[in-house]
Amino acid sequence: MQRREFIKACAATCALAAPDALSAQDLKPRFYSRTQLLNEFGGPLRAADLVVDRNYIFHYPFEATPCFLLNLGKPTVRDVELKTEDGSAYKWSGGVGPKRAIVGFSAICAHRLNYPTPQVSFISYRDKSTASSTARANVIHCCSEHSEYDPAAGAKVVSGPAPQPLSAVLLEYDTKSDGLYAVGTLGGELFDAFFAKFEFKLAMEHGGSKARQKVADGAVVKDLQQFCRQQIRC
Repeated sequence: MQRREFIKACAATCALAAPDALSAQDLKPRFYSRTQLLNEFGGPLRAADLVVDRNYIFHYPFEATPCFLLNLGKPTVRDVELKTEDGSAYKWSGGVGPKRAIVGFSAICAHRLNYPTPQVSFISYRDKSTASSTARANVIHCCSEHSEYDPAAGAKVVSGPAPQPLSAVLLEYDTKSDGLYAVGTLGGELFDAFFAKFEFKLAMEHGGSKARQKVADGAVVKDLQQFCRQQIRC
């Protein structure tokens, strides 16, 4: 099972530590609940269900924090060395599932915290069919200030003003069931700034304090086109 490989990789690259014990040289994973990813009907999502290069959205580790789930269709780069805005270093071990092509990242842009909502999204993954003169292919592009991230290399910044990569969602893959689980994050989390900036809006959308509630048993994965009424593609 790739879950076993995932645990070994984490142990080899980063011994567990509490967030307040992190050094600027070695940023550790932050483990939350082990949450199964579900399809729109509430059943277990299978890796085989994910269409290559399509944008999928789920919420983790909090009810109001959106994440991208992508099947890139080809192997990702492994052991990518990355840094956060404050210089903290970490290593992204690559994707999971068949071909190690499935990746998860926070959908909160590291520049101005733009994120997909049910009404509109300024940030999305672009394949060859949705690339443009301002958005290259095979990147996550934010139309706010044209920050671009490479999801095949840990969502590192490849263009624009974003000061750090998107935070990675740590995924487990079960070879027997073809199922996927979110277990934590790696990289520069922006959740505190996100909740502070959009506190009133998130409270309205999610009902009071539920926005900060941690996701537990399952997270429903939706096609971005179904989740969001309008995608801005600059």
